[in-house]
Amino acid sequence: MRRTLYNFLRKIAQFLRHTFRKDNPKLPYIITAIIAIIVVITGTNLFIELTEILKEDVLAQYDDDIAAFVLSFRSSVLTSYFIFVTHVGDVYGYIVMLIIAITATIIYFKNWKYILQTIFVLLLASISNVMLKRFVNRARPDGEHLVVVETLSYPSGHAMSAMAFYGFLIYLLHRTQMNNLLKYTLTVLLLVLILSIGLSRIYLGVHYPSDIAGGYIAGLIWVFFCILLFNLADIFRRDPQV
Repeated sequence: MRRTLYNFLRKIAQFLRHTFRKDNPKLPYIITAIIAIIVVITGTNLFIELTEILKEDVLAQYDDDIAAFVLSFRSSVLTSYFIFVTHVGDVYGYIVMLIIAITATIIYFKNWKYILQTIFVLLLASISNVMLKRFVNRARPDGEHLVVVETLSYPSGHAMSAMAFYGFLIYLLHRTQMNNLLKYTLTVLLLVLILSIGLSRIYLGVHYPSDIAGGYIAGLIWVFFCILLFNLADIFRRDPQV
């Protein structure tokens, strides 16, 4: 028994030494996959815990306080900005962004794989959001709605799709060979857009802050799940015997 355990541990050590050697071409994919697994597991636990306390008084108080703080800044200028931003996070906004992404792919990157991956991430987020909304069945906040809404509240579809779509674009940006200044400028702009879309839903009175938090967490789970999926596919494509 002791010898069997020793041989098993020795094989694991050999595997790790082989896998994590510096000249292993699959090492970046493996490290990325490990990080993605950790984020997916952690994010899933957070989402489940948040969903379980939706009806608790403590969370309701946080929702009310945060929403009241955001609504206190309402003005004509901010209302125009957040209505525009919330439309960017809607169907037509993603169509425009996909056209821009396809154009950039044709001109600069010439790799349709990234476009197909981005569409796949967005579809997963959108379909799962509809299912989660029906499962949780949370009504919209009372009070004035500055835009028309017809679906349920939790998790926010705008926040979830924004995190999934623009978050995955950020990942792809850092996989491409482009000028670092342009890369980090675009990253900051996309992060601001993600935050603005989520904040717009609270400002416009159509979501609780916890809806936005749930949407962000769920969207991030899909981003890292797809990163894991695509990196594992790359590993097996490079070495089908793995």
